[in-house]
Formats: sequence, structure tokens, C-alpha cells
Amino acid sequence: MNFEDEDYELREIQKLEGHTDKVWSVAWKPATGINGIPAVFASCSGDKTVRIWEENSTGSFQCQAVLEETHTRTVRSCAWSPSGKFLATASFDATTAIWENVGVDFECVSTLEGHDNEVKSVSWNNSGSLLATCGRDKSVWIWEVLPGNEFDCVSVLQGHTQDVKMVQWNPSMDTLFSCSYDNTIKVWVENGDSDDWHCIQTLGESNSGHTSTVWSLTFNASGDKMVSCSDDLTIKVWTSKMQEWDQNAPWKHVCTLSGYHDRTIFSVHWSR
Repeated sequence: MNFEDEDYELREIQKLEGHTDKVWSVAWKPATGINGIPAVFASCSGDKTVRIWEENSTGSFQCQAVLEETHTRTVRSCAWSPSGKFLATASFDATTAIWENVGVDFECVSTLEGHDNEVKSVSWNNSGSLLATCGRDKSVWIWEVLPGNEFDCVSVLQGHTQDVKMVQWNPSMDTLFSCSYDNTIKVWVENGDSDDWHCIQTLGESNSGHTSTVWSLTFNASGDKMVSCSDDLTIKVWTSKMQEWDQNAPWKHVCTLSGYHDRTIFSVHWSR
């Protein structure tokens, strides 16, 4: 697809209605929309609910389930496990709910507590064995998935000096990234000798980083490139030679895209 083609345009094909407040996040369910399997995605909202949408035979999407009566405040973020078996939802009520998908039904099988207040983001690692959450309390929590739908907090990461807006795992290795109201992106890895997690790099203004709140970051499919966006009206592209056996390879600034947006850039995503 050539994005420089003058004939290229984005067209609305359907408007989905049902939420009664702001919709904060959407997430496609893995392994759907291919090989004849209908596409499925989740949406979460300030109305305290999560909606599951499924594509029908005509190509339109319909709401198949409403997950409610679990969160008591805004549901800010949602993320499917790699297998699609679980959906994690992070809420301003300071909890993260884990929903198990069995057939067409969804059951809340676990509620993760620990953050002092609003949970802003949730992310699964590539194997589905670890879950990360972050919040207004400036912390990042890492949870290990155990048998029987149990989740154990294995580390609480303190390093940011303001709200943590998003957590995101690298798609090719267990390296965690977090971005914050403190204008930085932090890179976290596990110390193999002690099982402790620690920050190995901070991307900030001193190394060509953002000068205001970093709202979102995402990786290309191979995980060697990252893009971030900010309140400073810029998008920054980063690259690293990081490998599974050398997670300490530094991330370096490639370029800054500016002059395109005139208000805060809240979200970015790589094409697959």
C-alpha cells in the first residue's frame, strides 16, 4: 500500500454505538479475522463496561457481549492474551479484571489489586506468561500467570516520578517499556540472577526524547523499532539492536516527526 498515493483515503465503513460514555481503548482479539474466523475486538469505556464486537456474515460488526458489574469506574485499557483465552481490563477503580472467554461467554476469573489508585494500562508479554499494569501511583506492576487462573505480583517497579500512562512489552522478548507524565520512556528487564526487574535505560530529553508527557508507544512486528507520541506534538521513532541474549543494547533516536498535528498526540500504532 502506497500511502503517498493521492487517491489513498480512510473511509468510515460503520459506526458502532452502545457505550454511553467516552470509549478509551479497543483491542483486536488474536487469531480472528483470518482463515474464515470472524474478526472480534473489545472496547472499553467511561461507562464502566467492556463490549465485545464480532463481525457477521455481511462484514458488519455487532455487539455480542457486555461485560459489566465488575468495574466501578472508567475502564481505561483492555488487552487480549496472545491465545485469546483471556481479556484483561484496567480501570480507574484501581483494579485489573481478568475475563476468561469460553465459547461465547465471558467470566471474570480474577481481580488484581495493588495499585493505590487509577490503573491506566495493561499489557501481556508475547507468551502470555506475564502481565504488566501501570497507574497514577507512578508504579508499574508485573504479574505472573499461574495455574488455576491465579496471578502473582512478582515485581513493583518504581522509577517514574509522575503518572505512568502506558506499559507495553516488546513483541520478541520479555523486555517491558513504560511511558509517563514525567516525559520519559523507561526500559525494564529481569535480572536473571535474582529475578528482580530493573530499569536499564531512560529515554528522555537528554537523549533526543520527548519534552512533555509521553502518552503511547508501540513496536513493529519484529520489535527492533519503536514509535512514541507525546503532548509535545511530536512522534519519535527509535531503533535498537537488542536481542534475546543481549537485552541491554541501547535504544537510539532515529527521527522526529513534527508539524503534522496541532494538538496532543494520544496514540500510535505500527501497521502489520
